[in-house]
Amino acid sequence: MTPVKRLRLEEPPGEGPGNEASARRNIADLVARLRFSPEEGHIWLDDTRMVLLDMPALTTLRRELVTELGIGKAREILMRIGHASGTRAAITAMKVRCDRPDIDTFLVGPQLHGLEGMVQVEPVRIEADVERGHYYSELIWRHSAEAEAHLSSFGVSAEPICWSQLGYASGYTSAFMERPILFKEVECVACGAPHCRIVGRPLSEWELSEQSHFPGRSVAPLPRAAVAGNEMVGASPGFVAAWHLLQRAAPVRTSVLLLGETGVGKEIFAKALHRASPRGEREFFAVNCAALSETLLEGELFGAERGAFTGATHSRAGWFEAANGSTLFLDEIGTLNLSAQAKLLRVLQEGEVTRVGSTQKRRIDVRLVCATNMDLNELVAKGQFRADLLHRINVFPIRIPPLRDRRDDIPSLIGRFLARFNEQMDRHVPGFTPRAVDALLQYAFPGNVRELENMIERAVVIALKDEPIDVFHLFSDHRILERRLLAPGVDGRLDERLDEADSKGLDERLADELVQVASLKDVESSLVAAALRRSGNNISQAARMLGLTRAEMRHRLQPTTLRGH
Repeated sequence: MTPVKRLRLEEPPGEGPGNEASARRNIADLVARLRFSPEEGHIWLDDTRMVLLDMPALTTLRRELVTELGIGKAREILMRIGHASGTRAAITAMKVRCDRPDIDTFLVGPQLHGLEGMVQVEPVRIEADVERGHYYSELIWRHSAEAEAHLSSFGVSAEPICWSQLGYASGYTSAFMERPILFKEVECVACGAPHCRIVGRPLSEWELSEQSHFPGRSVAPLPRAAVAGNEMVGASPGFVAAWHLLQRAAPVRTSVLLLGETGVGKEIFAKALHRASPRGEREFFAVNCAALSETLLEGELFGAERGAFTGATHSRAGWFEAANGSTLFLDEIGTLNLSAQAKLLRVLQEGEVTRVGSTQKRRIDVRLVCATNMDLNELVAKGQFRADLLHRINVFPIRIPPLRDRRDDIPSLIGRFLARFNEQMDRHVPGFTPRAVDALLQYAFPGNVRELENMIERAVVIALKDEPIDVFHLFSDHRILERRLLAPGVDGRLDERLDEADSKGLDERLADELVQVASLKDVESSLVAAALRRSGNNISQAARMLGLTRAEMRHRLQPTTLRGH
């Protein structure tokens, strides 16, 4: 990530971003990236899945950690968790405010911590110079969730205890400064102080006894998507479960059956299985059984001698012989006819292949991986698939979940696809608009990962230089997304977010509103009142929403409304 170069901020306590009189650090851009999808059971902050954790649960978690593991181990674990969260928040900050002054970009971290309900942060002093490696900051924390949780469980503490918040500050700032920064809590509400106060400096400037608390030294790598050959991307439970099964099967020769809908990535899984196996250095062979005509299918799979059928002008090996000593992937295995199924079963049982038009048997050593999007048990019941062949290939089944069941992976996937297509096409598409991410998280993806990949490729082609991908770049047929997301308004209440791309829904909503009023004046008054509600009664911000100047806005306000402004 590109760090800030230099920043400086000094504010007396009580005049920081947390003070209403100092509202210059507007968090509307952060709030806009917080989305609630009750239908899916998801909460998203930008491209990170979130959860709402009630204070009693947090209190119980901390109490159990301290009681079972002791204060030292509990501190270490919570600081690691906070450090990982802070590192991710730094990445979000650079995406959200890459075009804003450095201090605004840097303050995303403290503002996110407040938005997440952990603590209200008031910067007292921040100095940073990346080139010189200089960093110093002093921050006041108010309403610390950790301090409240600790007091509830153990009462007043002899030492500061806001451990995960310290880890967050250290991880966040270290990512910006590109060097280890350690924060120390010098005052804590849990110790009886009126508020918490932390100080941050480069790790090397602290005493050795303090350096030992730095969470970045022994932190395990952040959980990443399971990756093989830059193709496997995913961290959702269903994907990870399939990945672990694949890793278990890779070292042995056992036949594997990959199950899943069209487009879930069965061939990519098969390639990953091959690469992780002892045969990984050899060439990988893949055959789509549905693409082979019935007349040529057996010759393609098992080989054919010259004159075996019309057009066989010379002898040639089939796919099984070609894959000798390696891995053969048979996709859409359920489309094989019964004759080919019988010969395939014999090859698997005997480890020998006989070419069409020949009686000579050839020994082969092939690791077979099959895949299907069909219900093979149902085909067996219908007499369309051999039960004995199913038993032979179904030794180690791995079910790959559809994309709609692994929505957590969509942010990682779109990032990977965008980077790939930017490189392939020599484009510089910077990313996605929040509503584009919303749309992708809502869409059902009947074509699964393949459909998502095609959508991103198309969007990269269409998007203008330095223009982020928006909804209209992704959905060429203007499909209306049925699900709605909830997003917090300025007053903190959750409201249904209407996708701007859903013009039909917008028209209907406007019509419903307009039939309730009797005149243009009433319509104007309703718009003015709505803008004021959304802006928290900020006249200037409300005027910008309506495309008016502040003077024009004040002119439209009723005298009674102007009181207090």
